[in-house]
Amino acid sequence: MAEKKVAEEYTIDDLPGVGEATAEKLREAGYDNMMTLAVASPRDLAEVTGIGEGAAAKIIAAARKYADVGNFETGEQILERRKEIQKLTTGSKALDDLLGGGLETQAITEFYGEFGSGKTQVMHQLAVNATMPKDKGGFDTDVLILDTENTFRPERIVQMANFRGADPDETLKRIHVARAYNSHHQILLAEKAADETKEYQARLMIVDSLTSHFRAEYMGRGSLAERQQLLNRHMHTLLKYSTVSNAVIAVTNQVSARPDVFFGDPTAPIGGNIVGHTATFRVYLRKSKAGKRIARLVDSPHLPEGEVVVQISEDGICDVQNA
Repeated sequence: MAEKKVAEEYTIDDLPGVGEATAEKLREAGYDNMMTLAVASPRDLAEVTGIGEGAAAKIIAAARKYADVGNFETGEQILERRKEIQKLTTGSKALDDLLGGGLETQAITEFYGEFGSGKTQVMHQLAVNATMPKDKGGFDTDVLILDTENTFRPERIVQMANFRGADPDETLKRIHVARAYNSHHQILLAEKAADETKEYQARLMIVDSLTSHFRAEYMGRGSLAERQQLLNRHMHTLLKYSTVSNAVIAVTNQVSARPDVFFGDPTAPIGGNIVGHTATFRVYLRKSKAGKRIARLVDSPHLPEGEVVVQISEDGICDVQNA
């Protein structure tokens, strides 16, 4: 009698309703394992395969059963599963402590603030850190960067890598940058990230910045609903990648003035509730004196609000006393 397969041994060809032609279409669209199918939407699946949404929903339901997701779990089971979560260092122990040990995988961490508040500097530092060994707070992995404002500078990576004792050339080889020229291109790049990383593992995806194209292209109240719908789709694509790849998603966001005071500064992040509800952690950056920045944890599922001071110098992000 043949032994029963375990979940990891199943392929999409084992799913009911998935023939050879459908399986090929699924693989071409990036749905090549149970987890990617389990977190898909029936509408998206129907579009890429040409089958009806009802049939697509059945395929997804079967994939969720094999992948063991989407069912009720006890708090104890969830706590056990959260042991898979890993943390990426920011380069500052104080900021790491504020974030509960660093940036979490399977989550979106948003850094927002005014021009010159250090958002892009933090992203460069995270890119370097992710390529470093695990015993130095890194992932020893490659990095994806969606650059929407032409702010990526390899020279900055070299400076930060040298300070951390990493080989700058090897570090640059592990950082993959795509320039997003408009919001639709940005959305497409995020959706194709899984295909991009079939040849290598990328446990950090950076979007710098998240909302600039959406803000420029969808102006006025008449286009607000369409903008928010697209932004919502984009955010959930990023969240899906973080879950499937056990990756950190780090995004920057712009701010706009508003009449009331928001934590002592008359600015608020772009994107409204769509970004606010989807981002797992929100960190507000603002300028201080002598290259210092104040980082305030504004929102988290389980951590208290608080703020720390970090130093931004030629060497990167570090604690003030070590600058």
